[in-house]
Formats: sequence, structure tokens, C-alpha cells
Amino acid sequence: MATFLYKLGRLSFRRRHFVALIWVALLTLAGVGAAGAPAAGNSSFSIPGTEAQKAFDLLEQRFPGTSADGATARVVFKAPSGEKMTDPGNKATVKETVKELSDGSEVVRVTDPYQAKAVSKDGTIAYAQVSYKVSGMELDDAAKDALKDSAQDAREAGLTVEIGGDALQAVPHTGSSEIIGIAVAAVVLVITFGSLVAAGLPLLTALIGVGIGVSAITGLASVLDLGSTTSTLAMMIGLAVGIDYALFIVSRYRAELAEGREREEAAGRAVGTAGSAVVFAGLTVVIALVGLSVVNIPMLTKMGVAAAGTVAIAVLIALTMVPALLGHAGRKVKPMGEKGKLLGRAKKKDQPAKPNLGARWASFVVRRPVAVLLLGVIGLGAAAVPATSLELGLPDDGSQPTSTTQRRAYDLLSEGFGPGFNGPLMVVVDAKDSDDPKAVFAETGDEIKGLKDVVTVTPAQPNKAGDTATITVIPGSKPSSVTTENLVHGIRDAGAGIKADTDANVLVTGSTAMNIDVSEKLNDALVPYLVLVVGLAFLLLIVVFRSILVPLKAALGFLLSVMAALGAVVAVFQWGWLSGLMGVEQTGPVMSMMPIFMVGVVFGLAMDYEVFLVTRMREAYVHGEKPAQAVVTGFRHGARVVTAAAVIMMAVFAGFIGSSESMVKMIGFGLAIAVFFDAFVVRMAIVPAVLALLGRKAWWLPNWLDRALPNVDVEGDGLRTASGDDDRELVRV
Repeated sequence: MATFLYKLGRLSFRRRHFVALIWVALLTLAGVGAAGAPAAGNSSFSIPGTEAQKAFDLLEQRFPGTSADGATARVVFKAPSGEKMTDPGNKATVKETVKELSDGSEVVRVTDPYQAKAVSKDGTIAYAQVSYKVSGMELDDAAKDALKDSAQDAREAGLTVEIGGDALQAVPHTGSSEIIGIAVAAVVLVITFGSLVAAGLPLLTALIGVGIGVSAITGLASVLDLGSTTSTLAMMIGLAVGIDYALFIVSRYRAELAEGREREEAAGRAVGTAGSAVVFAGLTVVIALVGLSVVNIPMLTKMGVAAAGTVAIAVLIALTMVPALLGHAGRKVKPMGEKGKLLGRAKKKDQPAKPNLGARWASFVVRRPVAVLLLGVIGLGAAAVPATSLELGLPDDGSQPTSTTQRRAYDLLSEGFGPGFNGPLMVVVDAKDSDDPKAVFAETGDEIKGLKDVVTVTPAQPNKAGDTATITVIPGSKPSSVTTENLVHGIRDAGAGIKADTDANVLVTGSTAMNIDVSEKLNDALVPYLVLVVGLAFLLLIVVFRSILVPLKAALGFLLSVMAALGAVVAVFQWGWLSGLMGVEQTGPVMSMMPIFMVGVVFGLAMDYEVFLVTRMREAYVHGEKPAQAVVTGFRHGARVVTAAAVIMMAVFAGFIGSSESMVKMIGFGLAIAVFFDAFVVRMAIVPAVLALLGRKAWWLPNWLDRALPNVDVEGDGLRTASGDDDRELVRV
């Protein structure tokens, strides 16, 4: 592989104009396609195999034309202090608002609060529910404007009016903090390279790669039913890895220049060595992201595949466009050890080289491996403690900022009708195979009324055929509570008894039940996902490092960092620690897909640092250095770059903490803290400590396996042998 990539790097350097033109053309084509494509909405949220999804599909069949998947809006009214919603003036205002809402072409129906008994017991709060033909993201602007205008008219009449539901859904924005993250990355690159030109190359190539990836996702969003969050997450991951991959190749290029090689030769060797590490690091990330498909949640699968595509583009750009741009930059990119005018002069040639900070740190760890190992493991274990109280759920309007009308409507409904009113359960009774459907409907309602935490059970509403009915159940607890989850399971248990007696199926659906089913499905898929992703990556790393213990250590270190990161997420988003600093206005359960998504992404990123850092150690070891000295050598060459890469990735991920979307905010924080734990505690402390303790055993591989594995030559031994510029004897490992 090193030889092939070496040739690719030299070719890209020589044909730099052609290579750069190709990538710019691809960016232009993707941008044109995205500009002419429909705006991305929220992808259809289907969960195959769950009871909530089966009930939803049954409603589509038995209640045709009801637009079960259409948007809804709850227009919540609150009377001025000292007044009630039943006062004649307030009542007239509400009825006028209901009339205005009914005039929309996409409106299916609007409930009158006074006819539907949707007025609180104290008479101060009422609500009207609006049902639409299409989903919230498909609503045209005129329908949304009409909804807002009707609420404004009621406000001008003296009422407090807020709008909940999904009718006003909007594409989430990330805020200015994302730009700050990129700015931090730029500063780190300038400090690392000491040159604006060298620092600008990784940023430029990463932005081009992300531009192509996100534009492609935007262009295909309507065709492939991709949600707005898909492009945001692809941007987050693509930008981080794109900068890092280019950073490693540019850094190796400068090291090759420092050894006296010509620029074209240096570009080829940089791509042949560091490029090999980029390929395998990218493969681990792609495996982790594509592996999300085992969960069998279409939305999660699409997010993973889209992000994996963006990572693949980042790898290709690092292997081709980076050497092409290095050719354009010429002498403006200086050899390692030389600094431009920006950060001072280079050291004199006759000045002896001093051990850098990375080498000094590695020497310290090698001298005290047990103390460093224990400190690192105990520290990560302490950070992981909050993860033992992890509660999972999906965000609702209650997790929105208090500045939004959706959150204020949520709070008003909780005040007037109880917290469970924001998460009604829909029970679907399929009595098609029953002898007496009406009796089954009544029996089901009575059974549910006898369960704990039930506030209201509406009479059964049968379809035209009379064989299926819906029953609405209002819990006493908020949608994301454990008590509501227990109620859903209680209804399903009662339904099993009704099934045995009457052959009728009782199914529970609605957004709350769907969220509960998603959480359980994700929990069930976590272990198979870990086995698949970690297993495949473990095999890949055996090929890369030609060792059993090094990949095993990498996997165990990853588990430590991801558990510590989950603990930090629980502490902030569930317990409320530093929630004000992070912009978390409402604590609650951690997003259901957070653990499995975090496992996938963090594993891929963790292996990046493992590959980049440890390949340098193995390169030194196979060329004759003792194991402890090889660790120091690896840090001398790689620690500065890996540190810069980690800080950049943390800055990029942290930039998404400013997102208005709670899911993106949580993922941004979780990934940023996970990179911190993995890069600075696991890879910079635990890894060298373990390697120092293992010595030569770390690089042991059975002879039969050594013969069976393909030689991918990540260290570039083939390049050294071909050029005859390395006379050190290789150590067989």
C-alpha cells in the first residue's frame, strides 16, 4: 500500500493543476445540485419491528384519510390575571382564532376548546388542536404564517398565546460557536506549523471536502428522505477528520523535507507513510459509522452512511489534493524545524537538537509506567461514575429553550392540565378477529383506567368498519419519566391478557410510546453493535500493527474513554452540572441514540490517534530501537501533531454545543469531551505506560498468523528498501 500511495502522492504533486481542478469542479457540481434541490426536512421516523410502529401502520390502513403522519399544532391560550377563558370576551377571541385557523388549505381539522372540553379546571388555560395534511417540514410558509398570525391576533386581544407541536419545526442552527471552533482550529494550525500557508492547507482541504459531502447530502435529501440533522452531523465529523488527516500528511511532508529530500519526493513519501495511516484510520471511522445500520433504525442508518461518505471524501482529498496544494505552495511550506517570520527564526544548523515536550513526557511515562497507568485508569473510572445512573429518552418540547414558543406552550399545558398532557398515549384496539368489538373496546378502556398513573381515558373512537378503535390515555407524569414508561408497559401487559381472552390486539403508539420503543431497541442493539464494530476494527488493527496486544489495548482504552465521556454527558445533561455554561435549560434523560452513536463515532476517532501515534512507535521498533526508546521516538515525532489534531477536533465538536437542536448540542459536547479523554488520557498516558510495561511482548504475533496476514506496509519499509536510504536492520516482530 505504501508504494501505491507513494506513487499517487508524487503524481498528485506533478499534476497539481489537474488534481486541484477536479476537486474544485466536484465542489461546484455538488453546490449547483444542492442549490436546485428542495430543502431538507425531518426524515420520516419509522422504527421497523416495534409495537408503536405496527400500531401506526395499522392506523394508516384502518383510518384512511386521517393524515396520521400529518403535522399538529396546539394553540394554547391563557387568560389575563383575574380572568377566565370562559369569560365572554375571551371566549369570542378564541372562537375567532379557531375560525381563522380552519381556513387554511392544508388544515384537516381544528378542535374548538369549548366543544372538546379542552379548558383547564380552573378555567385559566385552554387549547385548540390543529391537524394538517402534511408533516411539519412539508408545511408551506403560508400555512405557518397563518398559524403565527392567528396567535398574534389573539395576543393583541389580551390573551397569552403560545404554539406547541411539530407544525413550526425549523431546520436547527448551530450559532456562531461553530465559527469559533474553526477559528480555534486555525490558531492551533498556525502555532503547529509556524506558517499561514501551511496552516491554511488543512483548513482549505477540509472545507472543500465538507462542502462536497454536505452539498451532496443536501442535493439528495428529498430523494433519499434525509433529515436536516444528517447534514449537520456529517459536517461535524467531516470537518474534524478532514483537518486532522490533512494535518498529518502536511506534518510528515515537512519532516521529509527536513531530511533533505526534494519536494516531489517528500510529498510522495508523506502520502506513502502518513497516508497509509490516514487510510486505515479512515476505514475504522467508516466501519463504525456504517455499522450503525445494525440497529435497524432508518434515520440512524442514513446519518451514519452520510457521515461515512463525508469521511471517505476527506481521506481521498488528503491523499490527492493535499500533495497537489503542497506543490502549489512551493517553498512557502518550510521543513520541520524551520519557522517563518510569523513565529521567529529557525534554529541554527550546528545547534544540537533538544528533546521536545513529547519526548520528555514519554520518557517520564516510561520511567514511571505503573503510577501513570493507575492514575489514568482511576481518573477515567471516576469520570465514568455518573454513567451508572444513565436514563435514556428522546427530546420533546420540554427540552427546548424557554425562549421558544414550543417550550412555553409545553409549560402552559403542564400548568393547566398536568405534565402527562404533553405526552398522550394512543391505544389502538384491533378487534377484527373478535366476536364483539364494542365489548372489547369497553373492556380495554376499563382495564386501562385501573392502572397506576392514569389521569384520563377517553371513550373509544371506532373506525367506519367498527373493527378498530383508538383510545387516548393521559398519564400523570411527564413524557420522559420512568413512571410513564412503566405505564406503557402496563398497558401492553394488560393487552396481552385481552388478546388471550378475545383475540383482539391492543397496541400502544404515539410519540411517547415511540420514544420508549426506540430507547429499548437501541439498548438491545448496543452489544451486537459493539461486537461487530470493535471486532472488525480489531482485525483491521492486527493487520496494521502486526500485533495482538496493541489492538487489544486500543479497544480497552476506548471503552474507558467512552464510559468516562458518557459519565460527563450524564453529569451535564441529566444532573445539571455546568448546565448553564453549556446552554442546557432543561435537564432530563440522555438522548436514546447517544450511547450507540457515541460508541460508533468515538471508536473511529480513537483509532485515528492510535494509528497515527503507535505506527510511529512500531516504525522505530522494527528499525532496531528498543521498545522503551521506540515509545519515546514515536512521541517525539507524533505527540505534537496528535495533540494539535485532538485540540482541533475538540474545538470543531465543541462549536456545535451552540446548536438550537438539543440532539446536536448533546452530541457535540459528548464527542468533544470524549476526544479529550481519549487523546490526552488514554493515548498520551495509558498507551505509552502499557507499552512500556509490555516491552517486546507488545509486538508479539504468532508466526502462523504473521505468515497469513497481508503486509500492508504502513511504515513504508518498501519505500526505504527501494531507495536504499535506510541501512538499519529491520527487527522481525
